[in-house]
Amino acid sequence: MMRFHKACHRFSLSPLCHLSPPSPSLSLLLPPKLSGFSTLRTLRCPRVRRFSGNSLTTVTMSPRSASRLRCLASVCPGGAEDGGGSSSNGSVSASATATEDDELASGTGYRLPPPEIRDIVDAPPVPALSFSPHRDKILFLKRRALPPLADLARPEEKLAGVRIDGHCNTRSRMSFYTGLGIHQLLPNGTLSPEKEITGIPDGGKINFVTWSNDGKHLAFSVRIDENGNTSKPIVWVADVETGEARPLFKSQDIHLNAIFESFVWIDDSTLLVSTIPSSRGDPPKKPLVPSGPKTLSNEKKSVVQVRTFQDLLKDEYDADLFDYYATSQLVLASLDGTAKEVGLPAVYTSLDPSTDHKYLLVSSLHRPYSFIVPCGRFPKKVEVWTADGKFVRQLCDLPLAEDIPIASNSVRKGMRSINWRADKPSTLYWAETQDGGDAKVEASPRDIVYMQSAEPLAGEEPEVLHKLDLRYGGISWCDDTLALVYESWYKTRRTRTWLISPGSNDVSPRILFDRSSEDVYSDPGSTMLRRTAAGTYVMAKIKKEDDEGTYVLLNGSGATPQGNVPFLDLFEINTGNKERIWESDKEKYFETVVALMSDQKEGDLRMEELKILTSKESKTENTQYSLQLWPDRKVQQITNFPHPYPQLASLQKEMIRYQRKDGVQLTATLYLPPGYDPSKDGPLPCLFWSYPGEFKSKDAASQVRGSPNEFAGIGSTSALLWLARRFAILSGPTIPIIGEGDEEANDRYVEQLVTSAEAAVDEVVRRGVAHPSKIAVGGHSYGAFMTANLLAHAPHLFSCGIARSGAYNRTLTPFGFQNEDRTLWEATNVYVEMSPFMSANKIKKPILLIHGEEDNNPGTLTMQSDRFFNALKGHGALCRLVVLPHESHGYSARESIMHVLWETDRWLQKYCVPNTSDVDTSPDQSKEESDSADKVATATGGGNPEFGELEDHSKLRRSLLCLWPGLVTKGKCSIRMHLQKHGT
Repeated sequence: MMRFHKACHRFSLSPLCHLSPPSPSLSLLLPPKLSGFSTLRTLRCPRVRRFSGNSLTTVTMSPRSASRLRCLASVCPGGAEDGGGSSSNGSVSASATATEDDELASGTGYRLPPPEIRDIVDAPPVPALSFSPHRDKILFLKRRALPPLADLARPEEKLAGVRIDGHCNTRSRMSFYTGLGIHQLLPNGTLSPEKEITGIPDGGKINFVTWSNDGKHLAFSVRIDENGNTSKPIVWVADVETGEARPLFKSQDIHLNAIFESFVWIDDSTLLVSTIPSSRGDPPKKPLVPSGPKTLSNEKKSVVQVRTFQDLLKDEYDADLFDYYATSQLVLASLDGTAKEVGLPAVYTSLDPSTDHKYLLVSSLHRPYSFIVPCGRFPKKVEVWTADGKFVRQLCDLPLAEDIPIASNSVRKGMRSINWRADKPSTLYWAETQDGGDAKVEASPRDIVYMQSAEPLAGEEPEVLHKLDLRYGGISWCDDTLALVYESWYKTRRTRTWLISPGSNDVSPRILFDRSSEDVYSDPGSTMLRRTAAGTYVMAKIKKEDDEGTYVLLNGSGATPQGNVPFLDLFEINTGNKERIWESDKEKYFETVVALMSDQKEGDLRMEELKILTSKESKTENTQYSLQLWPDRKVQQITNFPHPYPQLASLQKEMIRYQRKDGVQLTATLYLPPGYDPSKDGPLPCLFWSYPGEFKSKDAASQVRGSPNEFAGIGSTSALLWLARRFAILSGPTIPIIGEGDEEANDRYVEQLVTSAEAAVDEVVRRGVAHPSKIAVGGHSYGAFMTANLLAHAPHLFSCGIARSGAYNRTLTPFGFQNEDRTLWEATNVYVEMSPFMSANKIKKPILLIHGEEDNNPGTLTMQSDRFFNALKGHGALCRLVVLPHESHGYSARESIMHVLWETDRWLQKYCVPNTSDVDTSPDQSKEESDSADKVATATGGGNPEFGELEDHSKLRRSLLCLWPGLVTKGKCSIRMHLQKHGT
């Protein structure tokens, strides 16, 4: 559903959806996961390595037994407690003295950023929300702010790509809710007073919250702290009417096994729970003496290419440990307290009741396991059981899948995407590849979609539902007369939607939409879903008065050259005619359709009774939710969340457009501090924060994505935090890497990266909001890779860089990375030229590297930053490496996040803000500078190889400013002397 990602941190519309608390930071790729452990791992402070000039300092942090709060030292780079104000020209106040700064940077312990940043990050989070199945109640799920580092420091097992809290028998770092409250949604759209769910132990950690299908009960798990440890989770249920909660099982010795599946509602009074087997003993002990060497063999000469997966099984002991923690015993439990075990203990990964609740689709993993791929590729059985746990039949037993090709759209052989039809009782459907799962193999059809009843008659073969020439991407069901089948192909960006009649072989499938997935302007939107009485979701059919047409609702993002204007269209399936029945405000607000709210009745929805849930926000007003009722379009606002950071309520935001030198139109979002006036305050220091993307066409790359009216969400590590430090922020400037026709995007990666950055920097300098020599560049993950490359290949653009959790040497990811399908041996030059590690000798600007010590993202091993730092140090670069103990690819602990912000702020204050003396921009002086630059450009042939291809004199002038601070104020003679000194 369009823009559902933006609402999901507050709303869940599906009662069968297990809710896990969202990340407090919208800028992190992974949510923080909090959990309890029996014994703390050593609580350590960041490992910092810094190199400046010819000296290297390595600071080894010692363990601290005292409270974590003693590690926190409030350090304000501005010298004052309030972080310092802005100078008359709008720039940030200077940092501490050089001596003080060196002492702070080399000291032990975690640091705190200035108060103006810290206060935003520490703001209390708003609760998450979930609607009841009948849309008459809203559940408020309360959560805490950033977790302490102690939660991450607890022991964890890393097995088959899964990180496990062995004491709790759950995923490690699992986040949780702290309380539950229910509000009645009144007819006038207001909320009743909160009814708190009572009976939960004080300090209980709540997870996996689900509604029963009739909306009368809630089920969830609870963990409690016992003697400094967190207990294993127990399943609880709550009566929605009374608000009283109690454990589901009479015995307190029955614990939830939440490594994979937790529990599902079978009907309104029965749950199927994945429990820890009662017969399980102590964990297996690692042998002191190994039984033999670890051996990997490929004597059959199989071609097996895999990405750089992490946390894999290392030996047979790890395999035994994986079995120990992941094996579950399924238990059928009723609300009256009765319970019975069903099936044998196994590594169950999913439990899915059929639409009529008569059958179960049960998936499990089994040996032989693998040491080179994660558990998602282990051998897998899929079976059909009756709802009371009796075996019916085996659908498939898929072998170990180590050999899935790395090319995009390559898939596992055999049955995949096995599901129940949402609109029909006890009916299964799935896809099977016809190309062996290899996207490089030509085949027609490429995928076949099959359908079959849960218990077919003897000899009954699966029915072919549809054949596809692209890769199958799912089905939206409505009824026997209407379903939509999706297929796509990444290489060409082609996506197609087929209209089929599942119950009639006489009706030929036809293409409804055939377009490029990159072409956001042509996106017709996605069909809106309605809830059925069975609790499933199907396409909503709309009934218009005195009209026999077949109508559905298309919910679209409404991308236009002026920005997104979301819409809701009434679409006639047979004729293709559209009627726009709702559209977002274009001038001030950004609104979206979140869900249908008038789907309590069976059958088609009447247009005059339509009710939808919408969100509304602006540049300065945070998101609120409302109900809109037809036919008079009455609006009822149902939330009134406070502004999360009122100190930045009047920030300035603008979506800007500019052009790359090859004609590609680019966009970025420019943020300016509250009260900033460029005519009075002058240019600001600027933070450029981005993430490159791949495209197949210039036209698609030039399209505008996003809205100028969206609220500025500021996460705990967001670049927008530096608005509070009087920085201009250039957020998400588009950096399209384009490969048209047979050309691959990465064939000209560096060239397109540099020209995109040059265009963005030129634009903010032209506007007078960014000081040309005070622009820093930064990014996370692939954005860190971008940052290092820009400092290597475009040193004239930036004063310094911040690179977080990146990969810098692509030869360490030889079987593909990001969207690159070719191997190192197929595209050696691309791998080498794209790797900033290979250009470490060219990086002369200060670069700050930050990495989580436990990064488990494929490709971004912590070793990448370690080796890149050593390469930089080996060439005398000014660099600093900070390794965060216990942190993964995204950072979650409060101590870690605060320290990252302190490191970043210190770097910006030291190497961006004071980079040059202020430039006198009076008209006479500017003309003299321009004349001088013209003469220099003429004498040097118009450019310098170090600057790249400079097309005009203004670029050369800006580059000279960046390289030689104060150059312009010294006059023409000094310019010539500088040029002679540097051999130009």
